[in-house]
Amino acid sequence: MAYPRIASLKTYADFVARLDELGITLPCDADVMSGNDSVLSQSNVVDGMNIGNRFCILPMEGWDGTREGKPTDLTRRRWHNFGISGAKLIWGGEAVAVRQDGRANPNQVMINDQNLNAIESLRTELFDKHAERFGKTDDLVVGLQLTHSGRFARPNDKSKAEPRPAQRNEALDKKLGIKDDSAMLTDDELSTLIDDFVAAAVLADKAGFTFVDIKHCHGYLGHELLSGVDRPGKFGGSFENRTRFLRDIVAGIRATAPNMKFAVRVSIFDFFPFKPGDDKVGVPDPLSDPRLEFGGDGSGMGIDLTEPSKFMALLKELGIALVCTTAGSPYYNPHIQRPAYFPPSDGYQPPEDPLVGVARQIHATAELKRQHPDLFFVGSGYTYLQDWLPGVAQAVASQGMVDSVGLGRMVLSYPDMPADILSGDIMSRKKICRTFSDCTTAPRNGIISGCYPLDPFYKAMPERAALNEIKKASV
Repeated sequence: MAYPRIASLKTYADFVARLDELGITLPCDADVMSGNDSVLSQSNVVDGMNIGNRFCILPMEGWDGTREGKPTDLTRRRWHNFGISGAKLIWGGEAVAVRQDGRANPNQVMINDQNLNAIESLRTELFDKHAERFGKTDDLVVGLQLTHSGRFARPNDKSKAEPRPAQRNEALDKKLGIKDDSAMLTDDELSTLIDDFVAAAVLADKAGFTFVDIKHCHGYLGHELLSGVDRPGKFGGSFENRTRFLRDIVAGIRATAPNMKFAVRVSIFDFFPFKPGDDKVGVPDPLSDPRLEFGGDGSGMGIDLTEPSKFMALLKELGIALVCTTAGSPYYNPHIQRPAYFPPSDGYQPPEDPLVGVARQIHATAELKRQHPDLFFVGSGYTYLQDWLPGVAQAVASQGMVDSVGLGRMVLSYPDMPADILSGDIMSRKKICRTFSDCTTAPRNGIISGCYPLDPFYKAMPERAALNEIKKASV
């Protein structure tokens, strides 16, 4: 199914006309302001943290650490780019595993005593790069995302899944070869894991990070627990039980690292897992169970924000003011999570114009912001807007639909896009991410992740040839 590419929409009128054609209401300003006149340059104080502008760099899972979980020069290069981006909020920087069995790949960064100095250096070098370019860092806030990959863990071999699910899920179990309950994390194991998260947060505090993100998104463990309606015991069934994991982690951190701030990145809605249909366009997996979609409306294809709103109320109760919204999972329904024109090699052709997915996330976030105005919301899903990202970012921020605009894939190809927007420089079109999905296809095939089409550094790497062969074979 073909849709007009964003790059083909050459004028503001073209973009607005396409939105009208799709029946999408998505604010977009024709003229983007810069400097002090820009709403995107406004600062905010959140839970005592001074955030200098409205741009945020979202955390990304790296495939370029050592087998021991230390960062490499490739990891450092990515963090240096975060420092020069111009964004004043670095959300977690990296998806960092709290222990070995929770790593999503054998080269994911992992926090422990042995790796602490190396992880701390990521933060200090980021600050140094930011200071070199922008002159000050007193309004720069950097956190660390703490995670356990749950059913999507591959800690020892890139080609071997070693899932630790929170509950059974027929559609996802089949994909991962789960046939019984033997791999499921028990209540006792979750209690031990809570201690591991607390210990990781203490280390993050020693390393100088301002906050930790207790990850609850994208099908990983924290997110799956939110939908654990069938899980027996104290971590499943009721909403209280399904949020016990978060509440106990927060209580433990407050007792051991009282100065540490908190954040939560959460998938605020989910749809059925999708798979390629006969024509390679994504279709819902018939084995899917709509009861297992947190934020779903029971159909598997729609949104009900009742429980996500209840989750936001819980965050306020726990004293957590910083929340980043996202949706779904890159493993089973990427078209709602990170809309793209070109799918990864193991994915499916988008069943809708990706602009629909962008608007879906923006409006769901805006509704939660309306219901919980005292929370500071960072939105996701903006990269597919490409040339029109600045106009939409300015419009949604000025209308109070979101507090900060989060950028993920875009900063792999165009690391200093926020700086260019805020300074009023003409954007470099040759660096704008066109959602080729190579940054996903590469790690899915055991290759380090990066922007091979647009970043000259990765373009010159020998892995690019291997990646191109993989893409040809998948056509």
